[in-house]
Amino acid sequence: METLFRIDGQILLWIQENIRQDWMTPFWEFITSLGDKGWFWIALSLCLIIPKKTRNAGIAALLSIAVGALFTNAILKELIARTRPYEVVEGLQALIPGPKDFSFPSGHTCASFSAAFTYYRTLPRRYGCILIVLAVLIAFSRLYVGVHYPTDILGGLLIGFAASKIVQAGQHLLEKGDQEKSRFSN
Repeated sequence: METLFRIDGQILLWIQENIRQDWMTPFWEFITSLGDKGWFWIALSLCLIIPKKTRNAGIAALLSIAVGALFTNAILKELIARTRPYEVVEGLQALIPGPKDFSFPSGHTCASFSAAFTYYRTLPRRYGCILIVLAVLIAFSRLYVGVHYPTDILGGLLIGFAASKIVQAGQHLLEKGDQEKSRFSN
């Protein structure tokens, strides 16, 4: 495990030394802000609830975000209690004010991928693909600004995927129940 943590820190230092550029930093700070408290994904979901055609997609995304947040923020962050990288990786400088909660898993990444995976399966593919790309950008931004380890990002992505699948399974059960109910009422 110590080797994995060392590699995590080395990747962040490599990003800091080889990818960070003054001219790119405002872009990545903006991208990372889209994931703050999941606001972008929540706002998008609320907007999609309004038209009947996209209502189910918006509701499913909100549920996916909630499931992901439950596992990420309420359970795993507190259970694992991983220190943020800028506090322990020598030479790493965070570009934004450091979050006060624990590092693993990434909440920004979890919210982004739980919503994006949901939209990928519920909206036309072109929109789903664009939102997956945005989720990838938000996830990478957390590495760029130095507030998460790569394994935090991977954990957030996996939990986001699982949250989306849990909600999808719940929707299928509800649909199946509705079909059974209408079959017996006829």
